[in-house]
Amino acid sequence: MKLSLVALAMALATSSAFVPSSPSSPRRVVIRPDSSSLAVSSSSSSNAKNTSKATSKKLEEEFESVDPAAVASPSASAAKKAKEGQAEVVLVGCGAPNRGMGWYHAVQMLEGRCPSASLDYVIEPWFLGPGAEGPGGPEFNDWASSLSSDASPSYVSTPAFLTSVAELPSPSQPRVALISGRTADNPRLLKECIDAGCKCIYLEKPGAPTVKELEEMRDVAAEKGVEVLMGYNKNVCKYVRKTREFAATVPGSHVTFVSNNAYENTPESLGECFERNAEGMLKNMAIHELALLVSFYDVTVENIESVTADKEFSSMQTLPGPSGKEFTDFDKIKFTIKTKTGKEVSVAADRCGGTDSYATVTDANGEEVFRYWMPDEEDKKTVQELQAKYPTAMPYFFTQDPDYVTVKERVAKNTVTGEEAEGVATIGVAVETLRVAEFLTPTLMEQLK
Repeated sequence: MKLSLVALAMALATSSAFVPSSPSSPRRVVIRPDSSSLAVSSSSSSNAKNTSKATSKKLEEEFESVDPAAVASPSASAAKKAKEGQAEVVLVGCGAPNRGMGWYHAVQMLEGRCPSASLDYVIEPWFLGPGAEGPGGPEFNDWASSLSSDASPSYVSTPAFLTSVAELPSPSQPRVALISGRTADNPRLLKECIDAGCKCIYLEKPGAPTVKELEEMRDVAAEKGVEVLMGYNKNVCKYVRKTREFAATVPGSHVTFVSNNAYENTPESLGECFERNAEGMLKNMAIHELALLVSFYDVTVENIESVTADKEFSSMQTLPGPSGKEFTDFDKIKFTIKTKTGKEVSVAADRCGGTDSYATVTDANGEEVFRYWMPDEEDKKTVQELQAKYPTAMPYFFTQDPDYVTVKERVAKNTVTGEEAEGVATIGVAVETLRVAEFLTPTLMEQLK
């Protein structure tokens, strides 16, 4: 893997082996592919003047061809470390600025909004490697470079940027990994993070491509004594809490959780969505709602008595993605689950329904008596401020912004103090949620044929 220019620049600027030039003693940097460090050699002024363009080109080629493992870790010693009482956070899989969920997690921690969390390391193998010049690569590297300068004085930390978990030094404070990369990579990344001394893992949904893989990850973590908590932020959402509290006061109440995305209702837009989220709606968009059902409504595969699709609301399509390959998925789905223990709850999800989520409560006669939105009026001001600050970012970042903060802060505090991360889903909940998703998908598809 080639080392990107920003990674090299950060390595040169911060490595203990690098000695800055001075007018009286010009220096040149030599990268030795078979060495574990950067070597610096002095030359006279006359020799410096004789450095030819060919030599410069050769040096540039050496920079591009050297393996990251052969170079001192970029900025590892220069990062502002976690203080006592803070968790040392390793973000694994940042993604592109304004689009990647990992990037938004980073911004929230850099702004000091999670006081128990210090973002000390960012692991980004794609944009610091082969994807550096591709879509999103230049933007990522510009952002990463800005964090190593004084361009962001409001940020509370300066993380080191690395290309692999293996480059991490030993922890200086209790370490937590926030894994926000490709779902298919998560089983490997979780094991690597455990080997790197992580006391806790924050794993983005759905955790793994299959139930079997997620169960294996759960077992590996349990064997090593590492807690794995999930990024199911709706478990701590205000609208979920208020809806459940209100429903508890209404005899015979029925709750419906509604989730919306803002895709255009065109074959092109939905086809791209189906391909990019090929795991399917119930493992992707609606997985948060399924986690609520598992967490609060006793829903398990074994405890489901019946599931009924609302055929009037629901829609399933087979569409070609950008690659030309066809994908079948729900563009919108609504269903009701009844459990063997007597609970009943509904979920509705619409890829083209807008940006807001909400929940409703109906009484025993089926009349709606309560509806609570996310964001509510109190949070809309924050959404508007964030939209102005990050105008090109994904809209859903802002509607769920306070919940992302809450989950990270509770996970970080748990890592440091052992205090229970109240309301945060465990990997056990995630396993059952994925089992429910795999059970429901073919069942509902059959009903909609």
